[in-house]
Amino acid sequence: MARPVMEAAAAGKLHDVMPVEAAPGQEADRRQVTHLEAVGRTLAGIAPWLEKGNRDGEEGRELTRFQNLAIETISRGVAKGTPAWLKFGEHQQTIVDAGFLSLALARAPQQLVSALPSATRDNLADALRATRALAPPFNNWLLFSAMIEAALIRLDQPWDRMRVDYALREHASWFLGDGVYGDGPHFHADYYNSYVIHPFLLALIEVVSPLNPAWAAMADAIRARAARYAVIQERNIAPDGSFPAVGRSIAYRCGAFHLLADAALRHLLATALPPEQVRCALGAVINRTLGAAGTFDDAGWLRIGLAGRQPSLGETYISTGSLYLATAVFLPLGLPSNDPFWASPARPWTSQQIWSGHNVVADHAQDS
Repeated sequence: MARPVMEAAAAGKLHDVMPVEAAPGQEADRRQVTHLEAVGRTLAGIAPWLEKGNRDGEEGRELTRFQNLAIETISRGVAKGTPAWLKFGEHQQTIVDAGFLSLALARAPQQLVSALPSATRDNLADALRATRALAPPFNNWLLFSAMIEAALIRLDQPWDRMRVDYALREHASWFLGDGVYGDGPHFHADYYNSYVIHPFLLALIEVVSPLNPAWAAMADAIRARAARYAVIQERNIAPDGSFPAVGRSIAYRCGAFHLLADAALRHLLATALPPEQVRCALGAVINRTLGAAGTFDDAGWLRIGLAGRQPSLGETYISTGSLYLATAVFLPLGLPSNDPFWASPARPWTSQQIWSGHNVVADHAQDS
């Protein structure tokens, strides 16, 4: 899934070869941002594999190849004035996908930060800072701006404490209970708690908590709320691997379970939620959302839809690059092969157990 993006970007040809599928009338606007979307989101999804994946045999050779592609992709993408430049700061959407690229840096500090050539690190810092001229809306976008600052920390660059503090404090005030945050002051019935809010809070607090006691004091609640939301997510996966097609951005497909995959990677799963059960549930979701006919075009690029090609599911801000948030489901590839997530025998997920008559323990809310 990542290969078309990474090979084209590393060769400096992403703008030339990536199709731009978008809502009617939106292609010209989306063409300004879709390439950074594809790069940032793909790297955020495969970063744990690049950082800690299996380095033996055929997989290890493929991992090394993708590490090299990733370094070349970033180097080309942040070289302003070149055809491969990813237009940081030239459109408000670049706040989002500079944020996803920054999330990738947080997830792979050795392979996507320390391994960068010095000139690339400087160019990357300049590119990220270019987004500061743009104001994020008063919603989950605050986390993208904060994550950009966390990336500057990783790059040993000056950073803005206020952007980090603002995002953390506002999200604390938007917590509604039972693992759920508002997307801004209000509740939205969609998957943004998983697409963005919980995963970004987890990565952000990991980077910044050593730098401020007030932020460190937020860490336990952030992790506990994410663990609770992971339970809710797993219970939303139906026996056949489908899930409620509710809310915007549903064309991100299995990216709807970004948080569940992240919780598995971080060993944040509740005691009552065995990791092998999550493996099977996520596998079923992957099959339903990526296995349907029409999901990829003939060259291997993702197309708009949830189960196959369904262009009407693409809102005005959705384009080909946006769809690569689906790579977030692959986060557990950063776990070793002997981790229980991979090594333990298959186990039916909660809805499979309940709807086949198993005597399953009742679920209860967690309000703190």
